[in-house]
This record gives sequence, structure tokens and C-alpha cells, in this order.
Amino acid sequence: MLNALKQVASLLLGAGILILGNGLIGIVLPVRMSLEHVPTEFSGLVMSAYYGGLVCGCLWGQGVISRVGHIRAFAAFAGGVAATTLLFPLWFDPIVWAVLRIVIGFLMAGLFFTIESWLNLRSSKKTRGQILSLYMVTSYLASVLGQMLVNVWSVKGLELFSLGAMLLCVSLVPVVLTRVAGPDMDKVAHLSIAKLYRISPLGVVASLGSGLISGAFYGMGPVFGAEIGMSIFLISVFMGITLMGGLVMQWPIGLLSDKFDRRTVLLAVLIEYALSRTSHATTSVLVMTALFGGCAATVYPLAVAHAFDYVERDHMVAASAGMLLSWSLGATAGPLLASLIMSHGNDWALFLYLAGVSGALAAFTRYRMGRRVALPSAEQAKFAPRGEGNVAGTLDPRAKPAKA
Repeated sequence: MLNALKQVASLLLGAGILILGNGLIGIVLPVRMSLEHVPTEFSGLVMSAYYGGLVCGCLWGQGVISRVGHIRAFAAFAGGVAATTLLFPLWFDPIVWAVLRIVIGFLMAGLFFTIESWLNLRSSKKTRGQILSLYMVTSYLASVLGQMLVNVWSVKGLELFSLGAMLLCVSLVPVVLTRVAGPDMDKVAHLSIAKLYRISPLGVVASLGSGLISGAFYGMGPVFGAEIGMSIFLISVFMGITLMGGLVMQWPIGLLSDKFDRRTVLLAVLIEYALSRTSHATTSVLVMTALFGGCAATVYPLAVAHAFDYVERDHMVAASAGMLLSWSLGATAGPLLASLIMSHGNDWALFLYLAGVSGALAAFTRYRMGRRVALPSAEQAKFAPRGEGNVAGTLDPRAKPAKA
């Protein structure tokens, strides 16, 4: 384990700093738009544009890594994100910001692929789970700290954008200066998302639904906080608690899903999420958002683990990319749909949207439970704690081959 950690220590450090900077910019933008009284639907457009860029990155970002290698790809993608970040304060225009968010989303997708394929290819079967779990913890903690950095300066100034860009640039240092060579990209079998759906309909739909939930909450959550009168500090706590809830809930939910039918665990999580309600008291919102975050963050890894129960080993990396693509499509639509509902109702309608999506996904999960017999727990792939596209994607070819 120690030797494997040495192989990826510089990458984990660089990834942590990178996600720290990206997390900061991710909360500055919606809060700034809310303070400038940008219409909610335009805020939703800007925030969904990031996930649209992720979709493009899922489709074309891997080609860059194959051509130039992991270290050069990381440098190119991170440098591009830093430069684009500095353009935000120069043009305060929702349309311009949406275009810049698309660019950043594309580059971040490339970075996630670079980081996670590097971690997978530099770890063995015995150490991969521990290294990927360490990566997930690093990602979540960096995202939480990034939310809190919004309190350092005013969101209306240049300072926070400069800090975010500086962190993105600093993330290059440990990666570029590492003496460990980046791994060679293995050839992987192609797997279309249509074929992936035929293999695991619930896995693909649940990934899409997870994106609809997470994209809407992470994109519009800061807008909601600002519109109901939360201070900048409370907004950062509000979003940070959500991420911490997601981190804490991964392991107990994962243990349950390894012992029982994953679909039953997924159904229970979705029902709990759909039935949860928040009162109009700020304290209750902060308490309930931890539960929201914990439930929402486990939907995607449960979906991936369920899909991997039926995917052949040669298709694992391609299946991971397909699941991330499905999540990104949902996350692209999530902020747009949520912002439209909020603009025609009120800010609290965000939670009605989240409950509605999770309820619909729960119904589909129950339907699929009647269409396929559950695998015995001994034949299930091991659950892997993981983040989502807003924190981290997934390229985890660890599952067992599907049995006939």
C-alpha cells in the first residue's frame, strides 16, 4: 500500500488543490448572480452549462490523454481552467458566463479522466479500493473547504476569482514535478450508452436521475440560500454540510448494498429523500441538508455498482464513461428545470423538484425490481465509495465479471 501511495501521492495532492479551486468558483458564481439580481432561470442556464461541458468532455476528452499522456494532459487541462476562470470578472454577462462554464466543464471532465485513469492504472487490485477511497475523501474535503473560502473576500470583487485561478495553477506543481512517469493508456473495448442501457436499464436511469438531483442542488442551492436571506457564511455552511453528509453516508450505505439487493437499498434511499421535508427555519434547513446530501450522494455509486454487477470486465472503463455521461446529461438538465420551477413558484420549490425526481426514480426502481431477479450478494461487485461529477467522476474497473 505504501509503495502504491508513493506512485500517486503527487497526483492526489494536485487533485485536492484543483478541486479546492474549482469548488470555490462553483459557489462564487451563483451567489454573485443572485446578489446582482440575475433572473433565476438565467442563473440555472449558467450553472447547467458546466455540466453541458462535462458531457462534451466525456465524449472527446479522453482522446487528449491518449495523444499526449497523463502529465501533459493534466497540465493542459488545468492551465485552461485557470485561464478561463480569470475571464469571469472581466465580463459580467450571463450568456458569456454560460459559454465560459461550458469550457470549464469540458476541461474538468478531461481532468477527472486523467486523474482517475492514472489512479486506476497505477494501483493493483489489492490497493485500488484504498487509493480510490482516499481520492474520494480528498475530493470531498477539498470541495467543503472550497465552499468555505467564499468568506475570505467579497464575491463582487476580483479577489476570489484570482484565488481560485491561483489554486488551479498551483495544482500543476506537484503533478508536473513528479518523478513518477504517467501510466500508458490501455486499450478498452467500446460500449455505447444504448448497449449499456440494455445491460442495466436501472443503472443508466439512476445515473441520469442522480444527475438531475445533484446538478439542480449544487447549481441552484447557493441561489436558493441567497434568495431566502442567508448570509454568505451560512450559504457556504449550507453547501458544505451537504458535501459532508455525502461523504459520511457512503460507507454505511455501501455496506448495506453489498449485503442486500442493491435495488432495495436504492429504493429506500430514494423514498427517504423524497419524503424528507425542510421547514422555513434556517437551522432546520442546515440539519436537513445533511440528510439530503447523504441520500443524494449515494444514488450515483449505487447505480454504478448495480450496473457493474452485469458488465463484463473488458467493458468496465467504457461502462464507467457511459455512466458518467448519463449523469452529466441529467446534471445539465437539472439546474435548468429547477430554475424554471423556482421562477414560476418560489425558491422553496427547489425541494419540491428534488422530491419529485427522487419519487419518479423510486417508482422506476420498484418497476425494475419486478423485471429482473436480484443477484446473490456473493456475486455482486464490491461497492466503491465515489463522488459525482461535481466532486469527482468515476473510472473504476474493479467489478467482478458478470455471471451467466
